[in-house]
Amino acid sequence: MDVAADVSGQAGIDRVAKTALDKFGKVDILVTNSGGPPSGPFESLTPEMWDAATRLLLTSAIGLTRALLPGMKERKWGRILNVTSIAVKQPIDGLMLSNSLRAAVTGFARTLANEVAPFKVTVNNIMPGYTRTDRVEELARASGARSGATANDTFAKWEKEIPMARLGEPRELAALAAFLASERASYITGSSIAVDGGWIRSLL
Repeated sequence: MDVAADVSGQAGIDRVAKTALDKFGKVDILVTNSGGPPSGPFESLTPEMWDAATRLLLTSAIGLTRALLPGMKERKWGRILNVTSIAVKQPIDGLMLSNSLRAAVTGFARTLANEVAPFKVTVNNIMPGYTRTDRVEELARASGARSGATANDTFAKWEKEIPMARLGEPRELAALAAFLASERASYITGSSIAVDGGWIRSLL
């Protein structure tokens, strides 16, 4: 079932939640993944761009969780997965909005995980690295435009930074999401897990 909605506004959030509940009667698994805001350095970003990015990334995750969490708690089972970014642990140059607001989603999710754990609801974050998606192709073009390089040059640069020397595939991210949504992941909560080919250099 496909539902087109702008989740940066309350009307879109309500539409998605209501349609799902009307169709299925309940929602046990929520995955938030609203896409990314524009790239650019701090001084290029207007207050309106900050407001829009906040609604897109943070407010949408909070709103969808607010709509669907009560049913999960009542049934004593649920999974909330937020797709964030490797930028949460290692900020990426030029992604001021994404670096800032995906970190805010992480703080929200980590705090919520403790609050809802007694109800057997888990809350985790998935941090994709450079993955072959339309969004990454858009970032490659934008980065190339700023530096005078081509998108292929940018891809090659990123691949040199990744120990596995390649970009990820969407199915690799999906495999982790499927596991975290399963019964077997019932003791994993409050975690942020990278799918990045080793790009993040930190120990934890």
